[in-house]
Amino acid sequence: MERRPPGDARETIVGVVGWAQETNEALVSAWRQLGLRAELLTPNDALRDLGDGDVAVGRFDVLQTLDGPEPGIEVLPELERRGVRVLNGVDALLNAHDKLLTAGLLERAGLPHPKTEHLANPTRSVEIAPPFVVKPRYGSWGIDVFRCATGADLERTLVEIEDRPWFARHGALVQELVPPAGFDLRLVVAGGEVVGAAERVARAGEWRTNVSLGGTKHPTGPSAEACALGVQAARAIGADLVGVDLLPAVDGWVVLELNGAVEFDRVYDLSGSSKNVYDAAASALGLPRSRRLSSDRSELRSTAPR
Repeated sequence: MERRPPGDARETIVGVVGWAQETNEALVSAWRQLGLRAELLTPNDALRDLGDGDVAVGRFDVLQTLDGPEPGIEVLPELERRGVRVLNGVDALLNAHDKLLTAGLLERAGLPHPKTEHLANPTRSVEIAPPFVVKPRYGSWGIDVFRCATGADLERTLVEIEDRPWFARHGALVQELVPPAGFDLRLVVAGGEVVGAAERVARAGEWRTNVSLGGTKHPTGPSAEACALGVQAARAIGADLVGVDLLPAVDGWVVLELNGAVEFDRVYDLSGSSKNVYDAAASALGLPRSRRLSSDRSELRSTAPR
């Protein structure tokens, strides 16, 4: 698409760029109700439909095979070159999805995060003291995340996973275990603000809190301390719209990981806020409302009976 000429009155498109996902579809639906010209766009759709002055919100997740991000993420730099305002650009998404990059950026920012080592060879020793957590470098949904109480457990786990395609491609991360409390806190951070939060509780007998593993999520009011840490973590990786998972620790909170295509729903609405989580995200990101819809609503207000 060519650059929009000066004075062109075409409505600004807000493209949620990625693949079908429940949260992506919910964002588009909620943002349309708010008055945005929002569209869920595949990478090819985005290249076809978005041009100078439009907005693209990158929402590429990791592959279910856990060996990298979803295809199409490379369109985001091209959209930027065309004058599209890109939120959650390729660097931010890779910084969130690649947990080795995440660990390095959080350490550089001085934020609390589990000690992390990268193992490309299953026979290499680690300097971290047990107990351990072993996970894919690109992971999600709690899949292939293991808890190892001893060095012997770690050796057995590495033997178990060494034939998995994600390990062959990227190796594994070994982290120190933050003692599980049975719950964690997921924050949704948009435009440098916490716009949503939920407490995730592990199912009985499970130490991981993932809803995909039977965990449950509940509304919560995050503390100022937790919100400040979440905003700092999002800033450290350069993300515009991201999920930040915090674990309770003796002296506050620890940033466990960040999710560049975070899944959330109305459970994440902040109590006391006049906006639901989707509307709050749109406001924090500064997304442009449709002039036509805004005009229609103003006209309705002016003609409504008093």
